This record gives sequence, structure tokens and C-alpha cells, in this order.
Amino acid sequence: MALSLSTTIVRQPHGSSGLAPRDWRPVNGDLMGKKLNFIQKTQKKNNVKSSICMTLTGIATGEAKLRDLDMEKRDPRTVVAVILGGGAGTRLFPLTKRRAKPAVPIGGAYRLIDVPMSNCINSGINKVYILTQFNSASLNRHLARAYNFGNGVTFGDGFVEALSATQTPGEEGKRWFQGTADAVRQFHWLFEDARSKDIEDVLILSGDHLYRMDYMDFLQSHRQSGADITISCLPMDDSRASDFGLMKIDGKGRVVSFSEKPKGNELKSMAVDTTVLGLSKEEADKKPYIASMGVYIFKKEILLNLLRWRFPTANDFGSEIIPASAQEYYIKAFLFNDYWEDIGTIRSFFEANLALTEHPSRFSFYDAAKPMYTSRRNLPPSNVDNCKITDSIISHGSYLTNSFIEHSVVGIRSRIGSNVHLKDTVMLGADYYETDAEMKSLLAEGRVPIGIGENTKITTCIIDKNARIGKNVIIANSEGIQEADRSSEGFYIRSGVTIILKNSTIKDGLVI
Repeated sequence: MALSLSTTIVRQPHGSSGLAPRDWRPVNGDLMGKKLNFIQKTQKKNNVKSSICMTLTGIATGEAKLRDLDMEKRDPRTVVAVILGGGAGTRLFPLTKRRAKPAVPIGGAYRLIDVPMSNCINSGINKVYILTQFNSASLNRHLARAYNFGNGVTFGDGFVEALSATQTPGEEGKRWFQGTADAVRQFHWLFEDARSKDIEDVLILSGDHLYRMDYMDFLQSHRQSGADITISCLPMDDSRASDFGLMKIDGKGRVVSFSEKPKGNELKSMAVDTTVLGLSKEEADKKPYIASMGVYIFKKEILLNLLRWRFPTANDFGSEIIPASAQEYYIKAFLFNDYWEDIGTIRSFFEANLALTEHPSRFSFYDAAKPMYTSRRNLPPSNVDNCKITDSIISHGSYLTNSFIEHSVVGIRSRIGSNVHLKDTVMLGADYYETDAEMKSLLAEGRVPIGIGENTKITTCIIDKNARIGKNVIIANSEGIQEADRSSEGFYIRSGVTIILKNSTIKDGLVI
């Protein structure tokens, strides 16, 4: 580490106390070359300690080593991210009827996979595997469009690869992914090929969470602690703690035990002092539990050992491998005290989307420094004609005419006709446009174009892509039905939310 030219050297007479000496004169760094002879001549006279230069050199060298060590602990080139996107997503059905969970649209213009992918890009991580299995066609298509080398997102010497479940030799290789750990196990050899020679840690991510996170902070904490495994966790209060897998930690933040969705006395026993992880005393009293986010960092060699030898038949990280490793390996908790939502159910999907319309919203896609990436669509701005829009998001490429949009999210390429009222509705939009001629032809035949027809009223609803909703339709679930399968008519009701199926048609005048 070279010293700055503006460095000031203090000449201190021999025998002084070192505490603010009176007889000192600064020598400016930019004149050091000219002053050198003067210092050498006056050193003997004033008996200046020669250790000054040695001390400065020692400080500079120490600072350089510390800085190099800090940079090493934050080096994104030595970490690979694995995004798990292969689950069937039954709790998100029917949105997952024809697509994988990570491919489900969110926020009007994005897909769930864009969240961990953007977090990786914004963290500098450029080596990413996405493990897919169920209904992966639309997910693979989106990844190819959004994260290739021609769309402005660059990965340098890195890569983004979708790895679909596939058969390999042997009995084990004939199975589908049985869980998160089994999915990684089936591709364990990737961590030992030539591209992975510099990889030290493996970051395991989920493809269906909504949050912003700098994974480099996570990685640095993992490396500084010397942990074998680090788990990102959320502080929780009593009202939500029973919905999650909880962890217990000791006074140094080491994880010592786990409990899956505990209740009653078992829940109380999982309370910990969360000030250990950095919470204030006041906040720690309100949130005495820590819940796993399902985001992990493993030392590469530890991960391979766990998957191959220690637990060769275990299928899941969160419920099997990690709890069983707590006594043998050093597992550390890392506190993430910010917005995070598991988009695992219809109700959570519905509420997370509508929460984006709050002012201010707890999660926002609007951050110029850390943008959320998605596929380039080259759509025009939305055309809004004589509409009233409150607390809503209108995505690009949409047409809205003389309508009232209230507390709703309207996706790309949406068409909303005259005198339509949307309230508490998530409209996912469309994959393509119908021309004016096509729309006129459909109407002339008594059929329904893509979009929402005039005089229609919709509330508490999710409208999947390319849905055709006719004129004078009412969708309100006024009877408060919680679950219903009306797929033959183009919709389901899940958790009290009406879901209009993708590519379905709701005929003129229907009341739901």
C-alpha cells in the first residue's frame, strides 16, 4: 500500500512525551523529495527517531493487509449461486398450472425469478445456476430472453445456466428432484469442473421470495465468522413466528437447535436474545424469535461432504440436512432485518402484489442504484384515456379507456374497456396484442377479445394472462366462498380470491 502524497510527517524531538509536542513542524508529502536532505541533516541535530518511517511503513502494510483481507472476503468471483426453481408450486395453483413458480408474474412487469437474479447481479455475483423441473418451459424462455449476453446484462467471465432435472446413470439418477438438497446433489459434479476451481462457497437461493439483499454482506459475514454454514434469518414477533421454521442461537450467534412451526410452550422455548444479531433492545423485545429465510451459504467442501457422504439420502436442506448438522458443524445465523415475503400461496401472492401500491410501499421495484432486471419487451407507454386511477400500478403497453382503477396492479399489454371498475385486483396482462381488426371480428361473432369488456365490475381477483372477460360481468364473490373449482367456467376461488385462468373466457353478463 503506497502512502498518499498528502501525508504529513511529524518530527518529534527525542525525549518528548508524544502528547501534543510544542516543537513540531509538518513536512508536506508533496515536498518529501526536496525535504529529504534537510531531514537527514537535521535528524542528528534534533535526534529525531528513525522509527517514524518504520512505523508509517508498518501501519501502511497493516492497512493494506486488512484491506486485501476484507476484499477477499467480499470477492464475488469465489461464490456461485444456485437458485432452486423446480417445485410443483401446488399452493400457488392455478397460477402454476402451466408455469413454474419462479415464472409467475409479479409487480405488473416482472417474474419471481427476477428477484434473486437481480439480487445476484446487483451483488456482483456472475456465476448462477437455476435448477428447474416442473412446467419449466416458460421459465426457460424467460431466462433466455432476460439474462443472455445480448440484452445489456453482462456477466463477464460468469454464466447463467438453467439445469433441468434429467436422468443420469444408476438408480438414483432415474428419479425426479425429491427436494432442495436432492436437486443440488444431482448436479454436485458441477462444483468440481474447471469453471468452479476458484469457488469457495455456494449460495443457495429460492426462486419464489420477494426481497432485496446484498449477498456480499451475507458472504462477508459468513467468511469473517469462519462458519461452515450460514443461514439468513428474519426477526419475528409472536403473531407470525408459528408459521416458520425457527432457530435457537447461543450468545455468539451460533445456531444450536431448530423447530418447525412450533406452537404453545414449544414456541416459547424458541425465544432468543436477538440483540446478539444486532437488533436494538427495544426491537429485540418485540421480536424474540428468528426464522429461517431458506437462504443459505455453504463452504463448498462442506456442502459436497454433506450431500455425498454424511446425508446421501436426505432430500431437503431446511428440514433434514441443516438441523442434523448443528452439532457437528459451525452453523451461523445472519440477521436480515428488512422486507421479505415468501410468495408461496395464492393469498400471499395476492397481498404482496397489492402491497406494492402502498405509499410508501415496504418493497419497491424503483431503485435506480439496484434495478430489478427482466426481459426486454420494447413496449410503448400506456395509453390512458379519461380514467380515474388511485393507489395502483399500471404497467407499460396498456390501454385504459374511461375506467376506474382502485388499489390494483395492471400488468403489461392490458386492455380495459369503458366504465370498468377494478378494485383490489391483480391483472397479469397479456403475452400479445390483438389487432383492431381481430377485435372487431371477434365482437361481430359474439366472442370476447383479450382484456376486460365495458361495464364490468371486478373486486378481490387475480386475472391471469390472456384472459378474455366480456361485457357487463360482475366478479365479486359476494357470498364469501373460500374454495371452489369452476375451471369449466374459466375460474377458481382459492383462499377467498377469485382467479381467472390463463387463456380462459368469461362470457358477457356472467356474475361470480
